Amino acid sequence: MLIFGCKQDEQEPLPPNIILVMTDDQGYGDISANGSPDVSTPNMDRLKLQSISLEDFQVSPTCAPTRSAIMSGRHPFKNGITHTILERERMALGFTTLPQVLKRGGYTSGIFGKWHLGDEQEYQPDSRGFDEVFIHGGGGIGQAYPGSCADVPDNEYFDPVIKHNGTFVKTEGFCTDVFFTQALSWIKEKSSSEEPFFAYIAANAPHGPFVAPEEYKKKFIDQGYPTDAQGFYAMIENVDHNLGILMDKLDAWGIADNTILIFMSDNGKTYGGYNIVHGETYNAGMKGFKGSLYEGGSRVPFFIRWPNHFNKGQEVDVMLNHYDMLPTFAEIANIDISDIPNLDGKSFLSYLKNDTIESEDRLRFFHGGRWPLNPKNISDPEGTDHWVGTAETSNPDSSKYQKFAVRNEQYRFVNNSELYDLFSDPGETQNIIEEHPELVNQMRGSYEEWWSEVRPYMVNEEVPLAKEKPFWVDFEKQKDTEGIKNWVKPDLD
Repeated sequence: MLIFGCKQDEQEPLPPNIILVMTDDQGYGDISANGSPDVSTPNMDRLKLQSISLEDFQVSPTCAPTRSAIMSGRHPFKNGITHTILERERMALGFTTLPQVLKRGGYTSGIFGKWHLGDEQEYQPDSRGFDEVFIHGGGGIGQAYPGSCADVPDNEYFDPVIKHNGTFVKTEGFCTDVFFTQALSWIKEKSSSEEPFFAYIAANAPHGPFVAPEEYKKKFIDQGYPTDAQGFYAMIENVDHNLGILMDKLDAWGIADNTILIFMSDNGKTYGGYNIVHGETYNAGMKGFKGSLYEGGSRVPFFIRWPNHFNKGQEVDVMLNHYDMLPTFAEIANIDISDIPNLDGKSFLSYLKNDTIESEDRLRFFHGGRWPLNPKNISDPEGTDHWVGTAETSNPDSSKYQKFAVRNEQYRFVNNSELYDLFSDPGETQNIIEEHPELVNQMRGSYEEWWSEVRPYMVNEEVPLAKEKPFWVDFEKQKDTEGIKNWVKPDLD
């Protein structure tokens, strides 16, 4: 148990505030401190120097699955999330979420940016434990897919319409700047409160479309980067700028010492960063990108800072996971979660406190999901041609041995046909599956047991596509009845 600092007239401990900053599609290598030849990220670099860096932090190969694991402490498939759209991005109901866990410890929680775990009201963040909600819809600003997953019609990264505590507002500025500004305003307000807060800043940069303010793009234009890469790297440098403002404000408001600040990404680098300006596209020597089952799809940056509690500039090489975050936060805040069933995560606080350096060598299971849509789930076939399969191909069991991986501390078993020794071959260049038949059989057997365990939790597979898109319906209703008011940009001084 941690003992927190207390005010002289109080006996109750004051747990730390928690701020989680997560980018969208930024790879491990897309930080100058991690070797990027493309971007300059002085504030990410500064945070890394002030933090413990978890150097083998594993997430899911795509975004909604990762987000659900963080919110639940469970593997995404146990949340019913096997895709990023088609109703299979909706986080299953009926279990305790991260903000609900933190509420047990007196926390107030706010989300700013991307939710992507269901747009129908019962799946929305204010129904899952968040007190302050400032989000776009769907999986990205302006996106829309068959079913319920959709943002406000024709929304864009500049001056986006955002849903703020149930009311749509027309913002002004680039989306990342807007999300950080609103989050900072809320953090400033909470900084004078006696209650701890959890702020989840989920930027949808550098996810495509790859657009950014011109002042950030200019240097990439001048250096001859492809159009997509200009936007991709400019978006990262814009995030870095906002991260620097956040760090400076925490100092100015006197709350940095009692605030845990985390920076991470939701999956591996995406295609927007492809370029040959400095030779082959830099991915820190890893194989694969977003969506792949190799290290490049799931290993991401993870910096965690808590002044006077965690060491500065330390690296932890043990493999840890996104679903370990919920139990870690719970232990830090002295919150009992022993009553919550089916958790896959385990607290990694002992690694942050240097109580242990040994790995438990747990097996981790990855699957790309995204198998075709069952035709019986469609009432209106318009726009679904690209996604529809057959009754056979839409059965998850047909994809059991496709796009999967099993990791232990040393080895990665991929697609039932490849095995890599990450200690001697971190770039996954030498397939050694023929040399280790016993290990392969063990990993395959464990995978089959895991599949049998998670298969009943895939509750969204038989769900028909919704006939309405909630963000569209609610936006049009508000526009017709009361109009869309302008966002009032907060004053952070």
